[in-house]
Amino acid sequence: MKTLILGAGYAGLAVATKMKPLPDLETLLVEQNAFHTFETRLHEAAAHNTRVTMPLAPLLKGTGVHLEQAQVEGVNLDDKEVTLKDGRVLTYDTLVVGLGSVTNFYRIPGLAENASELKQLSDADEIFNYVNRVFANDYHGNRDIVVGGAGLTGVELVTELAQRAELLSKERGLPPFKIHLVEAGPKILPILDEALRLKAQKTLEEYGINILVGHRLMQATADSVTVQTAEGEQKVIPAGKIIWTGGIQARDVVKGAKLEKGPGGRIAVDAELRAKGYPDVFIIGDMGLALNQEGKPVPTTAQHAGQQGRLTGKNLMRLAKGEQPEAYEPTTLGEFVSLGGLMAVGWMKLPWNQKLAITGGLAHVMKRASEWRWRASID
Repeated sequence: MKTLILGAGYAGLAVATKMKPLPDLETLLVEQNAFHTFETRLHEAAAHNTRVTMPLAPLLKGTGVHLEQAQVEGVNLDDKEVTLKDGRVLTYDTLVVGLGSVTNFYRIPGLAENASELKQLSDADEIFNYVNRVFANDYHGNRDIVVGGAGLTGVELVTELAQRAELLSKERGLPPFKIHLVEAGPKILPILDEALRLKAQKTLEEYGINILVGHRLMQATADSVTVQTAEGEQKVIPAGKIIWTGGIQARDVVKGAKLEKGPGGRIAVDAELRAKGYPDVFIIGDMGLALNQEGKPVPTTAQHAGQQGRLTGKNLMRLAKGEQPEAYEPTTLGEFVSLGGLMAVGWMKLPWNQKLAITGGLAHVMKRASEWRWRASID
């Protein structure tokens, strides 16, 4: 049986590291990079150049999985073919698609052309280089930063940038740049309970971040954004750097006559995470529209991607042995938001569906613990 695993993000890598060598099982992991990126820590790389990658080769030892460093151009489920960017075509008996998501710019005029993203390591490098550049004595022009989207990524990014700006300001004797956080919705971090959200908002305000909730980003140029309030008033915010974290959508590379897609282009899957109409194809992570026990879409988070990947790896082994796959039962263990340095807020799951709210240094430790658990699961 020939199995292809597309992508080595949280989902795809979890699949690969759960595989074991079998005589009749040939498994290939197709990934354009030779490393795995901790996307949940890209904000640290953007502000502080923190290392957020780990090489793939050591992680695949003993799995029987071979690494093919290549970029996927398209997937044809009806012909069971995967086309690579270099023109090669791979075939499969069983396919796992974990290619993640891309930024959704919502067709806002000028946004895709003028805004940076925070989806991969090169994005973080670009932002880090900008921050260093504007603190050079010979820099002229607007230094301020506008971040669109006050979800988890946007909030974690602005707090780290504020810390970095304060540090460079003291080192180089220049004033820190202004950071504007623009959010169309009525509040930041809607995933958090009100008390935790207000704690986070207070921390942002203490950093001096200009929080603009209820402001829809209408247009972007090379050096400004136009926002509109709920009352219809428009204003222009000058900026040296625009960063958009306001939405994602599934990669549109998978084609099939029987495919069903939902919000954000996510592909509908069955109870075992197989594409509906294609029992030999597993769709996991951001690309899959998995449902929870209440029939609601599972969030596109790293912890859920890891859960889906680990289950899929085990199910592939079951199928190879002639056994039936197990159904996916998602669970949310908690949610933590970094607020710069050793500060964080969040909650962890307790027995009987209770939640324990945690703030400060302990919340930071709990957020790090989730990463340690992830690392342990793929070693």
